Amino acid sequence: MSARPLSDEEVSSEMNKMTAFIQQEAQEKGREIRIKADEEFAIEKAKLVRQEQQAIDAQYEKKRKGVEVAQKIAQSTLINKSRLRLLHRREEHLQDLFSEARSQLTKLAASDPAAYSQFLQGVIVQGFLQIMESSIIIRTRPQDHQTAEQAAEQAAKVYHELTGLSTSFEIEPDLPEDGAGGVLLSNASRRIKVDNSLDERLRLLEDRMLPEIRRDLFGINQNRKFYT
Repeated sequence: MSARPLSDEEVSSEMNKMTAFIQQEAQEKGREIRIKADEEFAIEKAKLVRQEQQAIDAQYEKKRKGVEVAQKIAQSTLINKSRLRLLHRREEHLQDLFSEARSQLTKLAASDPAAYSQFLQGVIVQGFLQIMESSIIIRTRPQDHQTAEQAAEQAAKVYHELTGLSTSFEIEPDLPEDGAGGVLLSNASRRIKVDNSLDERLRLLEDRMLPEIRRDLFGINQNRKFYT
């Protein structure tokens, strides 16, 4: 049986069906494209938002650390300044203490001549024993000339009793009048010297006793790990 040709109406109907199918396919394809585009847009949008958020977080963290560093530097600067002021005040206090000690030593000769004469005799004997030469120069303050000469005579006797040796001496009253007192001894050539002045003894005492004085006045230094 041979196929019958389609009529115009049948052709038009088939064409309408094909057109409707194509339109439906196009609409479905369009919807798929729109859905996929929306999904890709949402993904890209979320990615951009996340990147911006991370950038903002990084900037905030950088600024926060910068503020913390600035605060630590400022705090450290204030602590160092406070520590330096404290050390300066402590040093002033120590210097006042040593100045008062020197002032009291300066008054020794006038307040207790007998004790001062005994002191001179002792330090002159000490100088004789250290130098141990037959001729010794004794330097003293002008106001101590007579006292030093009497003390030196007694010291020479003590020196002879201790060593069996004799020594002569010469008094030179050329030490500063405003000094604390005491004597400075040397041999005849002035190459050997023994400083037994009260100023020198106070200086040595300051060096030797300073750590102990600091500890007694201000307490133990918590930053110090070793003590001799």
